[in-house]
Amino acid sequence: MGLFSFIKNAGAKVFGIGKTTKEEAVEEAAEKASKLIDAVNALGFEVASLDIVLNGDTALVYGETADQATREKVVLVVGNTEGIATVDDRMTTAVTIEEPQAQFHTVVSGDTLGKIAKNYYDNAMKYPVIFEANKPMLSHPDKIYPGQVLRIPTLD
Repeated sequence: MGLFSFIKNAGAKVFGIGKTTKEEAVEEAAEKASKLIDAVNALGFEVASLDIVLNGDTALVYGETADQATREKVVLVVGNTEGIATVDDRMTTAVTIEEPQAQFHTVVSGDTLGKIAKNYYDNAMKYPVIFEANKPMLSHPDKIYPGQVLRIPTLD
């Protein structure tokens, strides 16, 4: 899928306090990568051979997902983490059937899922489509925040 940009200081606070020496920085990057892998696994996403490598504020994500939707959700879990500015998606999908890629939308102040649905689908009442496409990262349709990136799937 490629590179995806996120707002570095918005998102879930998965990481702790920064280290200072080069050795400590390497150790910290490995710890952060491990926490990101744990976050992906905790949401129940099945990714064979999942590996995440951090290079500064860029996360390189490797593995194989069952489908395109899972692949996109993994990118969002990693990217919607405070301290991550870019996700370099190097995953593959097991399914060979072409699935349309979803669009990504960065939430701004004042956004609601209804407003976003109106913008993409011309129908605010289609907000459940966006909510469902972002589960389990979203627990409630009203719990979105500025800087968060959401999947906007195509309508069937």
